Amino acid sequence: MTSVIEVRGMSCQHCVSSIEGALKKRGVAAKVDLPGNRVTVDYEAKAITIEQIKSTIEDQGFDVVS
Repeated sequence: MTSVIEVRGMSCQHCVSSIEGALKKRGVAAKVDLPGNRVTVDYEAKAITIEQIKSTIEDQGFDVVS
């Protein structure tokens, strides 16, 4: 599945690396759009839920809007 998540609080390359790295450890491919405040994720719905993905992003210190 592919989903786009709106995320607030991202401001630099470290933010990008933090989110992409944390999601990669969970088996999720992520692409951060820093200017657009979006994270596009590709994942297997049988392995992880969108709520778990959002929680992983929040655990890195960012605010998930949608």
